[in-house]
Amino acid sequence: MIIPNPYEALDPRFRDLIQPNAHLRRIATGFEWTEGPVWFADMQVLLFSDIPADRMMRLTPDGQVSVFRQPSDYSNGNTRDRQGRLVTCHHGTRSVTRTEHDGSVTVLADSYEGRRLNSPNDVVVQSNGDVWFTDPTYGILSDYEGFRAEPEQDAHHVFRIDARTGRVQAVIDDFVQPNGLAFSPDERVLYVAESGSSHDPDVPSVIRAFDVGEEGRVSGGDVFATVDAGLPDGFRLDTEGRLWTSAADGVHCFAPDGALLGKILVPEVVSNLCFGGPRGNRLLITATTSVYSVAVNVSSALG
Repeated sequence: MIIPNPYEALDPRFRDLIQPNAHLRRIATGFEWTEGPVWFADMQVLLFSDIPADRMMRLTPDGQVSVFRQPSDYSNGNTRDRQGRLVTCHHGTRSVTRTEHDGSVTVLADSYEGRRLNSPNDVVVQSNGDVWFTDPTYGILSDYEGFRAEPEQDAHHVFRIDARTGRVQAVIDDFVQPNGLAFSPDERVLYVAESGSSHDPDVPSVIRAFDVGEEGRVSGGDVFATVDAGLPDGFRLDTEGRLWTSAADGVHCFAPDGALLGKILVPEVVSNLCFGGPRGNRLLITATTSVYSVAVNVSSALG
């Protein structure tokens, strides 16, 4: 499936970020709910979660799809650490894990203060090795993306795992449902999506920005941007600090000052995205039942 000219430019700056002749392409489909895309440049492969199907999938640039892991413990968000290892959030085991180079799996966190986590959703690894993740309750609300259960935590936190000690620390506790998260290129700002409008229309669909200090201390939390279609889920930043986020109508691109520059319209609700492809200049988009790809003029802030 090829979708020509999927762009909606709302600011002249957006035109420099896209390739007008590059079409949006659906490169894989037939899934239940795609999430957690992560690009492995050394292997030229995209991994992503198909949450309700309890599996992780592998997709190559030529469109070949295969199962990477099944069961996946209802994996959701994925990322890589600075050693190239896969880090994954799981709804089923309510945990965050790391897949080692030999294929073994290490549990990084599954509880806080003696109580089980809610259902880790999305994850990012800081350059110092600290792992940050969100812990909403989506995976325990029903048996669709995990296992129905009562929450044991007293809040829906953003957590930090100290790379040196393995200690799990609650760093933010005032979200209704924290979702996607990512750092600015200099790691001085942590962006976190509020997706609580999924179950409460009175919750604003916003992305908040927190200042990051020593030892993982955060402050601030002002609204950085508001998504005007659906809610923000997963997102990524490019090298210049622009934020590309999922939304109900596609991918929205925000300037570092929070201005909405433009949209890439996608025919399915977008859950997440990452940069990848052979030259790192393709936006790889997980959207409901499918994965889409489009060439852009930017690349990932993670390098």
